Amino acid sequence: MNTKKMANQFKQRGVAAVEFALIALIFFMILIGVMEMSRVLFYMNTAGEVTRLGARLAVVCDVGDPIVETKMINMLNILTAPDISVGYNPTGCTSDTCQSVTVSVTKSINTFIPLVPLTFTMPSFSTTLPRESLNSATNPVCS
Repeated sequence: MNTKKMANQFKQRGVAAVEFALIALIFFMILIGVMEMSRVLFYMNTAGEVTRLGARLAVVCDVGDPIVETKMINMLNILTAPDISVGYNPTGCTSDTCQSVTVSVTKSINTFIPLVPLTFTMPSFSTTLPRESLNSATNPVCS
């Protein structure tokens, strides 16, 4: 009987380590997935704020002022200039003839979820504001 008991104990050696490895793999994959989805949602929220900032700057700075894109990229550093669109309405207007400004952001985000590489395309965030001064001469925000 003693030898049978010892043989069973020998067969059970390492089972806990194997079970832990299997469960830990799944647990950490889910944990990293939750963190990555949180990061994606953070970027989406920040993209909405960035478009509002860009629109507020675009209506008080010169038409086509590069400071608008620069400050937007500084606020959300995953953005690049091609991801940002600043449109003045009507098209081709000057600071005297523009009626509104529309700023939009479109971006794809790559995740780092183990074994499941996903790319999320954020919805296009857009903000339109009526024109204000469109003159940065008297506005320190535009420098």
